[in-house]
Amino acid sequence: MPETIALLAFVTLQRLSELFWSQRNEARLREMGAVEVGAGHYPVMVGLHAAWLAAMWTAGWNHPLVGFFTVLYLIVQVGRAWVLWTLGRRWTARVLVVPGETLVKRGPYRFLNHPNYVVVGLEIVLLPLALNLQVLAVLFGAANLVMLFWRIRAENRALATAAPRNPG
Repeated sequence: MPETIALLAFVTLQRLSELFWSQRNEARLREMGAVEVGAGHYPVMVGLHAAWLAAMWTAGWNHPLVGFFTVLYLIVQVGRAWVLWTLGRRWTARVLVVPGETLVKRGPYRFLNHPNYVVVGLEIVLLPLALNLQVLAVLFGAANLVMLFWRIRAENRALATAAPRNPG
């Protein structure tokens, strides 16, 4: 199914480009004195996302796309772009805090404390549903909830030490 392979290739390239962007941002933030918090969960998170993507390729590459869930997945990508655009050079895959920096309170952060995790949670479920892989949607969705519980606790601890939220 060429459209399925195109979607999986898009997601793969998206994730790889985000890792490169994250590494570049991490280096710059560390130069500014950023401190990483909760580093122990990072390899688990990377493993979960790699397993998810590998499972999508392995089990779904030859499935026709389910239009409704594919459209929902693509709509969620607008949310992903909004989060990335809002955080810009501050976005990383790791939890890094620059002492004295204000927290972002614009874009989707006006409405939610962790909009990126809403986006990721939806993606983890919607992509397998778009590939008609309901069991993988449930399994990875549940694993991601556990992962996010761990990560959000670490991030909230880190952000609690940061400066007040930036109104703009």
